[in-house]
Amino acid sequence: MRSNARWPIAVGLVVSIILVSRARTDHDVVVAQTRKPVVITRLYTGPDGLTHAEDIEVKLTGSGTTEVSEMLKVTGAEIHRAPGGRVNDWHTAPRRQYVITLSGRGEIEVAGGKKISLGPGHMELAEDLTGKGHITRVVGNEERVTIQLPLADQSRR
Repeated sequence: MRSNARWPIAVGLVVSIILVSRARTDHDVVVAQTRKPVVITRLYTGPDGLTHAEDIEVKLTGSGTTEVSEMLKVTGAEIHRAPGGRVNDWHTAPRRQYVITLSGRGEIEVAGGKKISLGPGHMELAEDLTGKGHITRVVGNEERVTIQLPLADQSRR
């Protein structure tokens, strides 16, 4: 009699595991379908000698809730801090690099007066090594902290 009572419990456990597993898979599909793309703002010098900006989507692979990009090839990292209200007038990027805002707010102005807002988590790929360049502003009274990651490949695109 004792072994007969174990079968319904075992079957119930197996069915529960299958249902929970399937529900998790369905949830992962819904999450993957509703996620916003990961975007980097690329600054580059156009044929007109002016800096332009475009948003490029980061290619991510994986399934479910975890996705990953290809390994970014950088040579190191620098942390920069600039006070609120600081303006770095027209300048080019010192090298090809990623710039990620960690805290504070900023703004970049490029050709034609186009302004790009920079907040925590915003990623830029600075490749405007020649030409007129861009203006970088720290918006508000709070200082802006960024991390700059120089690319290992410093060839011009």
